[in-house]
Amino acid sequence: MSDKRVYNFSAGPSMLPLSVLERAGAEITNYQGSGMSVMEMSHRSKVFDKIFQDTQQKLRRMMNVPEGYKILFLQGGASMQFSMAPLNLIGKTGKADYAVTGNFSNLAYKEAKKYGEISVAASSEDKNHTYIPTQDQLKLDPQASYFYYCANNTIYGTEWQYVPDTGDVPIVCDMSSDILSRPVDVSKYGIIFAGAQKNMAPAGLTVVIIKEELAGHELPYTPLMLNYKTMIDKDSMYNTPPCWCIYMLGLVLDWLEEQGGLKGMEAIKHSKAQLLYDVLDSSRLFTCPAEKGSRSDMNVTFRSVSEELDAKFVSEATAAGFTNLKGHRNVGGMRASIYNAMPVEGVEKLAEFIKAFDKNN
Repeated sequence: MSDKRVYNFSAGPSMLPLSVLERAGAEITNYQGSGMSVMEMSHRSKVFDKIFQDTQQKLRRMMNVPEGYKILFLQGGASMQFSMAPLNLIGKTGKADYAVTGNFSNLAYKEAKKYGEISVAASSEDKNHTYIPTQDQLKLDPQASYFYYCANNTIYGTEWQYVPDTGDVPIVCDMSSDILSRPVDVSKYGIIFAGAQKNMAPAGLTVVIIKEELAGHELPYTPLMLNYKTMIDKDSMYNTPPCWCIYMLGLVLDWLEEQGGLKGMEAIKHSKAQLLYDVLDSSRLFTCPAEKGSRSDMNVTFRSVSEELDAKFVSEATAAGFTNLKGHRNVGGMRASIYNAMPVEGVEKLAEFIKAFDKNN
C-alpha cells in the first residue's frame, strides 16, 4: 500500500481494490484509444455499449444468473427499491411479508405499507437486532405476493446464513452489503437488489437481478422510472444510466475473477471476519453484541466497557491509520466494515491494534 492510503473501514461508500483504482486512473482521460474518458461518452455510443454489455455478461457469469432473469443497472440506491419492489409486485394479492432484522429492512417495511397490507413475518427488535430469526420463527403467509428480507444488516452486524424457504412466494432480497462476497443460488430469488457502493462500484449504481415474469404487473399509478418492465424493455437505458459506475463494476468483476471468483472470495472474507471475532471474543475489554451464528462477515460490530473508552479507541485507531471505525449513531460502539476490497493485511493490523489497546487499557 502507498504511504498515503489508510485502512478504510467505512460502511459505504467503502474502499475499492487499489489495482482497480489504478487501472481506472490510467484510463481516465483516454479510454482504450477512444480519445475520451468513460465519463464523457454518450451512453448510446458503440464504445460505451460494449462496456455495458461486457459488464452485464461478467456479472451474469460471476453470479451464475440463470435464463429467465434480467440484470438491470439502475439508480436511486437500494432505498428506491423499497418503493419499486412493492409497486411492481404487490398487485398480485395486495399482501406481502417482511422480515425486520435491522434499520434498512425496517425502512423498507414502512415504505411498503403505503402500497398494501404488509405483515411482519419476523422481527429481531426484541433483542435490539442482535440475531437473525430461524426458519421456524418465520410467520409466512402463502397468500403473500412476495417475502422481503435484507441479507446483511450493516448497522447491527448480523447476516442471514440461510435462504428462507417461502414455498411458492417469490423472495425479494436486499443484498447491498454482502453481494459478491459468497456464491448465491439466484434461482431461489424473485428479485435481488444492491446499492453498489459497498462491494461493487462507487455510489450511484443500483444493480437489480429480476425474474422476468415478475415484471409487467405494476400498480396503475407506478411512476415510469419505477417500473421494472420499462427498464427491462429498454435494457436499463430508458434514460442515461450511471455510466462511470457501470464501467467501474466491470473492473471490480475482473479483479474478483483474479481472487478466485465468489468461492475464492467467500474463503477470504470468512477468514478475515473470523480473525477479528476471535480477537474480540478473547479480549477483556471488548464484546460483540451480535449472536454467534448470526454474525456478519462484512460488518463486525463491537464495543468496550464505556463510551469514553470507545471514543478513545476510535481516536487512537484513526491516528494509527484505521479510519471510519465509529459505530452507527443508532447503536454506538465500533464497527469494522471489511468488504471484499479490504486487504487481509488491513484486518491483521487492526487485530494487532485491538490486542494492544486491550492490553494497555
